[in-house]
Amino acid sequence: MLTRSFIHIPGVGPRTEQRLWQQGLTDWQQALAWEKPVSGFSQARWSQACDHLRNSMDCLHAGDHRFFATALPSVEHWRAWPDFRRRTAFVDIETSGMGPWAQITVIGVYDGNRTATYVAGDNLEQFAYDLERFGMLVTFNGTCFDLPYLRRAFPQTSWDQLHCDLRFALRRLGYRGGLKAIEQRLGVARADEVEGLSGEDAVRLWYEYQAGNEDSLSRLVQYNAADVENLQLLMDFAYDRLFARLMEGIPA
Repeated sequence: MLTRSFIHIPGVGPRTEQRLWQQGLTDWQQALAWEKPVSGFSQARWSQACDHLRNSMDCLHAGDHRFFATALPSVEHWRAWPDFRRRTAFVDIETSGMGPWAQITVIGVYDGNRTATYVAGDNLEQFAYDLERFGMLVTFNGTCFDLPYLRRAFPQTSWDQLHCDLRFALRRLGYRGGLKAIEQRLGVARADEVEGLSGEDAVRLWYEYQAGNEDSLSRLVQYNAADVENLQLLMDFAYDRLFARLMEGIPA
């Protein structure tokens, strides 16, 4: 989808992008090879657009996530998912409460193969170093919850990755509510050990661990791992349907 996108070109919005697709310019290569006058563009403006596309191709080849994180509208970062899949971190945090005073207790990061867990008082600081290898972040409600906490906890981190917040991506498809509710609606299962646990339970488990119950930390880590690992299933689901809806009626 990324190489079909023109919305990252300065001055190109959704309607103009649709017009380009309808004219047969369905990807960057076709646009650069186009010999006809492009409707809605002056020669100078189209020349500038093509320069931007050539730069886009170079940045994609180089894996430059920063370029696309800046150029793409934030609500369209989902388009980069297939191209940055191998450098995507599915991220979820747990905290000591729900207010602004709360502290991060656990961070889970799933890279598509394994889950890394960072625990306050143990290895939490390692998260900032490990994050550097990722070019895209996927969260659920991370815009409002996870990322503000993380930015406060790790102010020296650049936070320049692409970011797809599945809460809002799925809302565009008609799926509202919390993560667990949407999982249930889509038939995404959780292990019996963490089925039915909520954010409030995560707070309780943390304080039980602080009181000396190691089993509570183990269960909390399992709960967090289920969150991040299920995000990949939801990302695949959201991407496929957003892509199909956007390209409906457009020539292949």
